[in-house]
Amino acid sequence: MQRISSANIVDLLLDAVCVVQPDSTIVFVSPAFERIFGYTPDEAVGLRMLDLVHPDDLPGTQQQAQRVMEGQLQLQFENRYLRKDGTVAHIRWTARWLPDRKVRLAVAHDITERKFTESMQSAIYEISEAAHAARTLESLFQRIHEIVGVLLHAAHFSVALHDAGSGTLSFPYHARPGDGSLPGAPAPVSDEQIRLCREVIHNGTTLLITPETMHRVLPLPQAAPAPGAPLYWLAVPLSTQNGVLGALVLQSYTEQGRYTDKDKELLQFVSTQVAAAIERKQLHERLERMAQYDQLTQLPNRQLFLDRLSTALARARREERLLSLLFIDLDRFKDVNDTLGHAMGDLLLLQVAQRLQSCVRSSDTVARLGGDEFVVLLESGHVRDHAASVAGKILAAFSEAFEVGGHRLAVQPSIGVSVYPEHGADAHHLLTHADEAMYLSKKHGGNQVRMAAP
Repeated sequence: MQRISSANIVDLLLDAVCVVQPDSTIVFVSPAFERIFGYTPDEAVGLRMLDLVHPDDLPGTQQQAQRVMEGQLQLQFENRYLRKDGTVAHIRWTARWLPDRKVRLAVAHDITERKFTESMQSAIYEISEAAHAARTLESLFQRIHEIVGVLLHAAHFSVALHDAGSGTLSFPYHARPGDGSLPGAPAPVSDEQIRLCREVIHNGTTLLITPETMHRVLPLPQAAPAPGAPLYWLAVPLSTQNGVLGALVLQSYTEQGRYTDKDKELLQFVSTQVAAAIERKQLHERLERMAQYDQLTQLPNRQLFLDRLSTALARARREERLLSLLFIDLDRFKDVNDTLGHAMGDLLLLQVAQRLQSCVRSSDTVARLGGDEFVVLLESGHVRDHAASVAGKILAAFSEAFEVGGHRLAVQPSIGVSVYPEHGADAHHLLTHADEAMYLSKKHGGNQVRMAAP
């Protein structure tokens, strides 16, 4: 049998054989080194292996190299390297020290594909967990950003959502480093980004823009990115069984953060789970809103109002402040329903809700308890006549007729007022006394304000 030299065997190995000096200078690599790291053997000799290590993995790699030189046999050490083209390679090493030659002999096994699969599986699990744990869409977007950031360069990360009903495009989440780190970076949402996102959502296809492909997507006569524009742009549609609800968008301004077809594949893979998580959270928020808000006026309903009142009372007790309730009932509202119909009555209630909200601060609560009954919660601080002042403002606002469906409707309110702690120390007593004062106002002709009895 013809003798096969050891050199020929090394040349045939899929794993890379490396010989490095104590300072990590490469003195020999097998041909497989080029497949794994991108450098030919001639290019590799003379380079320092540590200079190729991913910066985040450098301290651990230096410690492992020292242990090998102390005589320990290394069999399972894993770290990351930057290939010649800038992409990341995951390596598992077997290494030993050759004391007679004063060099380290190591074999590099490429586990990038395995790590890629593990990363995708981990991301799917974490996104599913986030969908259940996140309290709001904002917190869900933030968690998704963190998960994607482990897989890809995601300093600039956006979520675009498309409203199929109105055709509008919104960016509820847009994260980027501070302006100081990227002078000249574009505004959070440029017209070009909106155009590209609409294209991705409309076509339901992924779009990867690189310096090499930029001329294909930039509008003529522009053939190069505008100053401050990203070098790389990657967006994938968020597709569900009900259609495309938006897009995930990544931007990079440096060659170190380049995106490749592999990154596109990875983001496409996780986007299905992201879309399902967003759709589930949107449904949850819609159901939650339906349970807490009046469907006609979109004001807080009785349940949400009582929750807010409970919280406000606790704060008033703790800070020794006043709190006021205005119980409001519309005078002769039944006549509107009887003569013009309930649809017209609903339109009137919508305008009433808007007019009440215009009379209070954004921190106050206007709620609809049902029918034509409304209540206003005021955290009045130490101003005793604050409730009376707001009630007077409401009376003045209602002095102008409502224009509803071609009809001018003169509708006035009867208002009852109760104040914590004078008229009660809990929600039940405050509401009861404000309600009684409102009925007293209505009994005496309406369109007036009555304070609850002490």
